[in-house]
Amino acid sequence: MNNFFALGLMSIAAFASSVAQAQTAAPATPTATLKTDGKLRAALGLGASFSSGNSRTSNVSLTAHGVRATEQDKATVYGSALYARAAGVTSAEQLRAGGRYDYNLGTDTFAFGTADLERDKLANLSLRGVFGAGAGLHVIKTPATTFDVYGGLAYNADKYVAATVIDGQSRSSYGYAALLLGEELQHRLSDTTSAWQRLTVYPNLRNRGEFRASFASGLSVAMSSVMNLNVGLGYAFNSDPGVGRKKGDTLLTTGVSVKFD
Repeated sequence: MNNFFALGLMSIAAFASSVAQAQTAAPATPTATLKTDGKLRAALGLGASFSSGNSRTSNVSLTAHGVRATEQDKATVYGSALYARAAGVTSAEQLRAGGRYDYNLGTDTFAFGTADLERDKLANLSLRGVFGAGAGLHVIKTPATTFDVYGGLAYNADKYVAATVIDGQSRSSYGYAALLLGEELQHRLSDTTSAWQRLTVYPNLRNRGEFRASFASGLSVAMSSVMNLNVGLGYAFNSDPGVGRKKGDTLLTTGVSVKFD
């Protein structure tokens, strides 16, 4: 049954790969093994696609995820790089890195701090830094399923490749305080298959009514004790991205990852 499920997922992955080539795509995110023994564990993911003939495209991505957890706290680091070309023109050039620290205040509550950096030239983003802190609640916490909700405050600082109109003015950079609201679900479907999803919203406190939001989800199937097949679906929304930029981006991606336990 697991082999049949993995074969079906590989078919979906092949379709996802073809979709990813047609747009600015981010790699499917690998997930390091989570155990509360204080040891650092990591996962490294790689994705690539090339085509020639009627169309000439190339897409190479690298992702990394590391986690160290105890019964009291958890530290997570992550990063990704993506480069893609189509018909001799660069169609994606992204770098992302970040980290998060969680500290359990009690059985069902926790505090956290987070920092993220992003660079995306084609989106006119020279550098984005997001720094936040807050508290959350473990709504569900079992060996098979965890579901957390959290909230806090964040500061968003953007620097643009070229000046653009943001909040009614031409700007080369823009910073603002925001609320940080989110939820995250992780569920183990079987011994070899797991799924996750995360939603984060940043309501702008400087310009009320504007906000950024991101949704990400993934499915992972073990192909061996150290190698996984990953399929990811994501959506990012910015209510004020600048003149000539689309507000939303949808991503459907696939890749393989190797775990270092």
